[in-house]
Amino acid sequence: MYFDNKVVLITGGTGSFGKKITKRILETTVRKVIIFSRDELKQYEMKQELTDDRLRFFIGDVRDKDRLYRAFEGVDYVVHAAAMKHVGACEYNPFEAVKTNIHGAQNIIEAAIDKGVQKVVALSTDKAAAPANLYGATKLASDKLFVAGNSYAGDKNTRFAVVRYGNVVGSRGSVVPFFEKMRETGRLPITDERMTRFWITLDQGVQFVIDSFARMQGGEIFVPKIPSMKITDLARAVGPECEIDIIGIRPGEKLHEVMITEDDARRTVECDNYYIIQPEFPWWQATEIQDHELLDDGFKYSSETNEDWLSIEDLKMLINE
Repeated sequence: MYFDNKVVLITGGTGSFGKKITKRILETTVRKVIIFSRDELKQYEMKQELTDDRLRFFIGDVRDKDRLYRAFEGVDYVVHAAAMKHVGACEYNPFEAVKTNIHGAQNIIEAAIDKGVQKVVALSTDKAAAPANLYGATKLASDKLFVAGNSYAGDKNTRFAVVRYGNVVGSRGSVVPFFEKMRETGRLPITDERMTRFWITLDQGVQFVIDSFARMQGGEIFVPKIPSMKITDLARAVGPECEIDIIGIRPGEKLHEVMITEDDARRTVECDNYYIIQPEFPWWQATEIQDHELLDDGFKYSSETNEDWLSIEDLKMLINE
């Protein structure tokens, strides 16, 4: 297994994704897993749930470079999942979003290089492609920083890659728990009935990140091929008996999400079940994907024009799982 005898650190490790990937990594012969986050209560609860002597907990914030330097001592791989992710919270607290999502990314990069970390995979979002809100804009900046970090590393061995995907079924930030709570009222609020989103399960997201560690050279943005769903279908899957209220699009919200823009497509190659957005740097040499052709001009990977769609029955099954 890829993590055998390695030391892995996960920023934001007490979140839905962090807990899931921690469990998966602990199934290997990993030497140590370090959870780096700023919430002591969540760390305490996670410690009660996972009683493995290879697990370590670090209280810290990605904004604090000194703390990162201490935490990264002896670390081989980093999964960077810490971020301010709520669109509304970022819109109304823009300086805080910049400090965490952009300055925090720079701190991760510098600490990883200086402490000799081998590989870093940073989690991104579909909102980073053609961003319409501050959350997406900060994650786009973060993506650019991590790709450029491979140049910044110089002759050091540290390599950085990015994973970009859409809404996660089962995460705490998903709309599903909100709909399930509102179902008790008999009414579900929807911002716009035309809205579509990309959809991925937590298990699929975790596996994609793990696979990206194995396949990365450094500088790639990996995008999985995942289905789209209509927000109205999701509402019918969660509360088929509920009335739907159209409440209007919120600040920073988009009708449809994009994971590969037309400009990105010019340097993107298609693999079996994922895409690779290649970096625009002269040092990039993609030896293992030379046989893959670039996407056609005008290609755009959008939740609206996606060829793969989830039905109401599909959504019901995913939610139950």
